[in-house]
Amino acid sequence: MSTEPSLLTSVDTSDAEREAEEMLNEVDRRYRTAEAAAIIGIHPNTVRFYEELGLISKPEREENGYRIFTELHILQMQLIRRAFHTEILKNGLRAKITEVVRAAAAGEYDEAECILTEYTVMLHAERKNAEEAIETVRSMLPVRMTETGTEKTDNVKNTCLRTRKEAADCLGITVDTLRNWEKNGLLPERRLKKGRRVYSKEDICVLRIIKALRCADYSLEAILRMLGKVARNPDIDIREALNTPGQNEDIISVCDRLLASIDEAERNAEAISKLLQEMKMISKVTAGE
Repeated sequence: MSTEPSLLTSVDTSDAEREAEEMLNEVDRRYRTAEAAAIIGIHPNTVRFYEELGLISKPEREENGYRIFTELHILQMQLIRRAFHTEILKNGLRAKITEVVRAAAAGEYDEAECILTEYTVMLHAERKNAEEAIETVRSMLPVRMTETGTEKTDNVKNTCLRTRKEAADCLGITVDTLRNWEKNGLLPERRLKKGRRVYSKEDICVLRIIKALRCADYSLEAILRMLGKVARNPDIDIREALNTPGQNEDIISVCDRLLASIDEAERNAEAISKLLQEMKMISKVTAGE
C-alpha cells in the first residue's frame, strides 16, 4: 500500500496552513487609538472610555506612551457596540449583558458564553410577557373607547361605579399609579356632579389592558398610542399599534417598540456569540495552541 499523501490531503493541508497564516497576520496587526476608533466608527475618546470602564482589555503602550490595540481589541469593541445597540433597561437585561462584555474583556470566554445564554433566556421571557400582554388586550377588546380612553357617558348614575381607591384595589395597583396613568392621558376623567372621581365597568376594563401592557414593560406613550388607534379603528392590529411610533414623536423610548427591540437584541446576541468564538480562536493562536 502506498504511503504517499493523496492530492486531497495535500490540498487540505495547504488550506489549513493558509488559514493559520491569515489568522496570524490578523493577530499581528496593531492599531493606534484613532485607527481602532475609525474601524469601529466611534470617537477616539470613546475607546479610552471603554478602557476606563474595563469593557476592553488593557492595551499595551509604546515607549512614547501611545496605546497599541490589537485585533482582539477590535472584536471586543464590536461586541460592546452589539451589546448596547438595543438598550433594553428593564428586569436586569442591561446588567446581564454588561457581565458578558466584562467577561470577554477579561478573556473569560466560556463564562461570557454562559452569561450570554442566561441573557438570551431573559430575552425570551420578555418576549413571552409582551406577547401575552398583546393577547390579553385582544381578549379584552372591543371596548368602546374615545381617543383617550373609554367612551364618556352623561348619565353615570345608572352604571356600576367605583371610587379611585376601589378601582386601584380591584386592579391591585396603588392610587398613585392610577393617578399617573390619568395624568398621562390614558383615561378620561369621569366625575359625578359633586366632583368625585369615579370609574365605570368600561374604565376598569381599559385599566386592566393598561396594567397588562405596563407589566410587559410597554411605555405609557406606546399604550396611549395604541388606545388612540383602537378608538379610531377597532379592527387595527394591536401589535402594530404598539410597536409603530408616530412620525411626529421626537423621543422614542425602547419600550415604545418593545417586540421590535427584543427581536434586535436577540439578533445581536447571536452576533455576540460569534464574536466570542472569534476571540477564543485568536487567543489560542496568540498562546501558540
